[in-house]
Amino acid sequence: MKQLWLLPLLILAPTAVRANQITPAFTQGSMNATTTTTQTVTETIDQKVYGGELKSWSGTNVSPTGGTLDPSAAQTFTLDTAGADFQLELVERLADPATGLVLLETIDIDRTINTNATTTSLSVFSQ
Repeated sequence: MKQLWLLPLLILAPTAVRANQITPAFTQGSMNATTTTTQTVTETIDQKVYGGELKSWSGTNVSPTGGTLDPSAAQTFTLDTAGADFQLELVERLADPATGLVLLETIDIDRTINTNATTTSLSVFSQ
């Protein structure tokens, strides 16, 4: 029973709490950081080049019957000088009846572009 009177005294007695001061353990330092970025771009280009209808002729030692080329009729050609060399080139590019256009060229390009970037940074600090 003698020890029971000590228990309330210990509970009610004030105690002091103290914190220790913290001091850094370094005076200076540095830090390196490296970041690497990779980018992939996939590109598809589909291009169509259109033009108009075309009917033409060219040549040497030949002439169209009637003196001019008639695109709406069948055309015949005659030699200017019989027995001499001749050359004749006919070009006919008919348009699509629905659109009135002629597809001249189709360009299809598929490519992948890979890009790599590296960034390095340095931080220096002191107390």
